[in-house]
Amino acid sequence: MKVIFLKTVKGKGTEGEVKEVSEGYARNYLLPRKVAVEANAGNLKQLELKKKGEEKRAENEKQEAVQLKEKIEKLTIELTAKAGEGGRLFGSITSKQIAQQLKKKNIEIDKRKIELDEPIRSLGFTDVPVKLHSDVTATVKVHVTEK
Repeated sequence: MKVIFLKTVKGKGTEGEVKEVSEGYARNYLLPRKVAVEANAGNLKQLELKKKGEEKRAENEKQEAVQLKEKIEKLTIELTAKAGEGGRLFGSITSKQIAQQLKKKNIEIDKRKIELDEPIRSLGFTDVPVKLHSDVTATVKVHVTEK
């Protein structure tokens, strides 16, 4: 019997997958627990519409990320910190501080999306990558000056 999985069943199938399973397994386990539905014409059409909606939503998210990337790459974040000899900072500039400065410029970005390998510990300009989407990464310029 062909079924469409509504939820992921370990070892059998993932959500949205159409698969052939034994009739007894479908009637006694999958269907009563509402983990799967029978793969008839109506349910297949509904699955196709759901997938199209998901694709459209994903495309919209990517477009928004590209627009945000253009906006971010025009910016330069200005931060001040106490520094010692040779431009070494007392302390460091972290992704949290960069996220706070972006928030002041009306750009909401989670600090975990700012891909700073290690905190900034020197004065000057630094390019910091920001992961906006799985396919879109922006680069923000951070300018650290002495207090």
